[in-house]
Amino acid sequence: MKEISSVSAVGLGGHFHGSLLGMILDAGIMVQFVLLLLLFFSVVSWAIIFMKYRSIKKVKKENEMFLEIYMRSNKLSDIFPESKKFKYSTVAEVFQAGYTELVKITKVMRGSSHAKESEESRLSSLEMKGIDNVERALNRACGSEVTKLETTLGFLATTGSASPFIGLFGTVWGIMDTFRGIGTHGSATLAVVAPGISEALIATAAGLAAAIPAVIFYNYYLNTIKNMALEMDSFASELLNIVERYYVK
Repeated sequence: MKEISSVSAVGLGGHFHGSLLGMILDAGIMVQFVLLLLLFFSVVSWAIIFMKYRSIKKVKKENEMFLEIYMRSNKLSDIFPESKKFKYSTVAEVFQAGYTELVKITKVMRGSSHAKESEESRLSSLEMKGIDNVERALNRACGSEVTKLETTLGFLATTGSASPFIGLFGTVWGIMDTFRGIGTHGSATLAVVAPGISEALIATAAGLAAAIPAVIFYNYYLNTIKNMALEMDSFASELLNIVERYYVK
């Protein structure tokens, strides 16, 4: 019995090492492939987490700087050249979109006045069409900025949802190999089964290690982007009110 147990232990678990690295090296090819895939997901996820942190930090900083200039200025024409200095500010991009559309409408109305159109007709046209155009431009800019902010978040969501199942697949495959070896050698002692199962369970642990940070930071960034979207919507509404108040008589 001792000879059978020793042969089975070598055949199923190989040289069992107590260290994590040793168990990974002793794992089967499929389990090692699963671990390599999960490592890829984890590395890319952490890269996205750090990159997104830096980009959102820049956006918040430039939004604050732009809003300070916006609150101090009395003319939209003075704010527009300043807004171009903030490349990462989402609020500045929304302002540029709205102001650009407003300038286009103003030029159209001036052309209409040269065509001897009545004052009442011109103002009615600006109120019904011009303001709607500005509002659509602001909404389009808000949507575009939110889309930019949400870039690469989809990978975090995929990692958070798929990694545990990938790790579970590796575990199931490893346990299948372990029981297949038990059936081949006809021995099922704890010393024989434990090495193979412990190596297989590493895949589940790796899947959870990749998924947990991805889920946490995905939810954090998603909530942050929602707050920034609300900020852009509030700014767009305020800008639209200013346009209606001062540009529509």
